[in-house]
Amino acid sequence: MSIQDTERHDPRFADLELWDAGTALTALWEGQMHAVAALGPALPDLARAVEAALPRLAAGGALAYAGAGTSGRIAAQDASELKPTFDWPEDRVHVLMAGGERAFLRAVEGAEDREDWAARDVADAGLGAGDVLIGLAASGTTPFTRAAIRTLRERGGLTVGIACSAGAPLLTEADIGVLIRTGAEAIAGSTRMKAGTAQKAALNLFTTALMVRLGRVYRGRMVDMNARNAKLEQRAERMLCELTGASPDAARAALAMADGKVKLAVLILDGHPPEEAAALLARHGGHLRAARRR
Repeated sequence: MSIQDTERHDPRFADLELWDAGTALTALWEGQMHAVAALGPALPDLARAVEAALPRLAAGGALAYAGAGTSGRIAAQDASELKPTFDWPEDRVHVLMAGGERAFLRAVEGAEDREDWAARDVADAGLGAGDVLIGLAASGTTPFTRAAIRTLRERGGLTVGIACSAGAPLLTEADIGVLIRTGAEAIAGSTRMKAGTAQKAALNLFTTALMVRLGRVYRGRMVDMNARNAKLEQRAERMLCELTGASPDAARAALAMADGKVKLAVLILDGHPPEEAAALLARHGGHLRAARRR
């Protein structure tokens, strides 16, 4: 029986339990650095995934994730950050977790093997040809994740498989496979370490690049963020001052007129009445740079 890369034993760590804390931490830290470096060769495939996902998401499609265990929890973290950071609509993001919501906090035995649950979850989420599904599995063999990918692909949706083991079936079953070769773990099979770090970093890159290309970032600022607390309100006001040269009072007033929407407030401070600003932004697909022509 073949052994996945993430399941292999690294001889370097044969005496790990005998090392002092400082030595062990240094070795584990080096593994984390390797995990991030392993993303380099995967960047072209991530870029292909971004470009392929753009038309569907720009047209109103949903972004979905599928995973089991650690991979599913990493997916949930990335998904949960899209609304506050980029104001991505909550009804257009789905996390298909093997075992359902209870599996986010505790293991659900046998859930990762339930292909029928994956097919059901894809259907229940209403995913179809206009949507994008990212399947995460360190080994690339998880039946639940693979079944979710196959199901949406059959429905005509775009599928992206992210795995850390060469030759993983997930990489060929998805429309676009992204291999991040993190190799053997310090603790064989403990993919919450290097593989988990690499998967989280890959999602950080993928969804951030997507949101930038979708016009939810302007001049390196999160102009579509959801200002839900005092800190974010202050950040929004500061962005307006930096982007338009307005005074703090004027920025605050424009933000109120724009119902907290930074991009609209920028155009209001540029001299457009609120309704005209909204129409201008809509005409340019939400891209503030195009709306300002600067």
